[in-house]
Parts: sequence; C-alpha cells; structure tokens
Amino acid sequence: MIKISIKETQNPTILKFEFPDFITQNQSFEFKNIDEAKSSPLAQQLFYLPFVKTVYISGNFVAIERYSIVEWNDVQEAVAEQIENFVNQGGVIVKIDEASAQKQPVTVYGETTPNPSTLKFVVNKMVTKNAVEFKNIDQTSPSPLAKALFEFPFVKEVFIDENYISVSKYDSYDWNEITLEVRTFIKQFIENGGTVLEESYLATPKAEKQKIENFDQLDTTSQQIVNILEEYVKPAVAADGGNILFDSYDPNDKRVKVVLQGACNGCPSSTFTLKSGIENMLKDMLQDQEIKVEALNG
Repeated sequence: MIKISIKETQNPTILKFEFPDFITQNQSFEFKNIDEAKSSPLAQQLFYLPFVKTVYISGNFVAIERYSIVEWNDVQEAVAEQIENFVNQGGVIVKIDEASAQKQPVTVYGETTPNPSTLKFVVNKMVTKNAVEFKNIDQTSPSPLAKALFEFPFVKEVFIDENYISVSKYDSYDWNEITLEVRTFIKQFIENGGTVLEESYLATPKAEKQKIENFDQLDTTSQQIVNILEEYVKPAVAADGGNILFDSYDPNDKRVKVVLQGACNGCPSSTFTLKSGIENMLKDMLQDQEIKVEALNG
C-alpha cells in the first residue's frame, strides 16, 4: 500500500503530496484544468474538487495549487487519502507514451557538502571530463544544463565535474524546499537527452589552466605543488562537491595561490581547510615551513 506524505512549499497556496518512489520517468506535467489533463486520470479526478486550481506532476510528487476558497489545513488530509485510494486501487497517474518509456533511466541523488549553501547532485554516470564553474547565466554557453538551472531564482552558482553537479543557492532559500525540485529537474534533463556540457566549447583560459598545459614551463617547486594538489587534495575536495586549481607560486614570499570552485568556494570551513590542511601538507611535503596558501575567488 502506497502512503502519501504531505509537504509544504514556499508558496502557501501550493502543497506537495509525495510518493515513496518516482511516479514519472522523465517528464514534468502541469495541468490548468480538466481538459488539459487528458493524459493524467489522477489529475482529472483531482479537478473535480472545487478548490483545485492547478495540478503539477513531477518526480515523486503531485503538487496542487488551490483557490482561496479553502485553507490547506482543512482539506489536505482528505486530498492525500483520495490520492492514496486512487493509486492503491490501480489508477493511472500519467499515461507514459512508448517513446518516453524506452528512455534509459538516470539516478540522481543529493549529498550535503561542508558548505551549507551548496548541495552536490550525483549522477550514476559520467557527465563530463572537465571541471567547470559557472558564476552566472552569461557564462553558460558551454552548458545547456547550467543555463537551465540558472532559470531557477534560487540558483546562485553551478559547478560540474565528472559525475556530479554542485548547485549553490542564495541564502534566502531553504534546501528542504528546493532539493527535490532540483534533483528531479537534473534527472529529467539528462534522461531527455539534454547536453550537460559541450566539451568542445571549453577553450577558456580557466579550462586551460585546469589542465596545466604549461606544466613543463613551471619551476620545480610549482610542479611539485601541482602534483601534490592533484594527487592528495583534489580527490578530497571533489568528494565534497568542489575543486581546487593551482594558480601560481611566488618563490620570493613562498606564497601559493589557488582557486576554489564549487562547494569549496565561499564555504565557511574553507579558510580552516586551507591553513590547517593544504598549507600544512605543503609545508610538510616540501619541507618548507614558510609556505603560505592563499585562495583566490573562483
């Protein structure tokens, strides 16, 4: 027997009725009236309720926008029970066409990071060979996915690497309210064949610096620093949804400059990580106690 969970949203007129599993494979639906809902027997039934204004079906939830003639507190339990009865009696939520049914499912799950403003959405397959960070929508020409994510008002920055997408939000939004929406969107975008990152467009100075294409021209200490960052530091920060890039080394004052990306950028614990972690590691491995590490804005 399927049990429905009731979840509030930031919009007091919209309530989410969540299922324990996904109810759509790769699509989102919005119905404004019963005539538009021909592909959803469940939505058609819900429109018989006089207070239902709009029905949204996506991921693992049905969201309903109500008219102001009622308050959710008065009717939400009855609506949840009606949805449960409909589904448990074999009712069809959405009629999935054959083309959609043949698409390969993608798994996406969210992971917390040390940065409370950033969440890491992990995909069950590789999505890129290059780590790229986008600060705003104007930078997103190489990534249709990043561009689409910036259409959400709560998305501040996007970082993409290997098999995950790190999304940073504005402080006025709560992850509890938006995580499912972002995860569902990323999952459906990839399942529908959307391009995560167009690798051929990444001919930018930052992308070239990531690859350290001038490695052979660096001094010996800089090369050692790059190797240490690549071997010991990058795997750790990648696990937290971030990235670190070598920028420069000044032999005069022994200062190493690095660029923090993704969850690492703006993380409250990044200063501690730089000083107590990376800096101490470099001092120890390079046997030079005068080494200093400084982070640039990614």
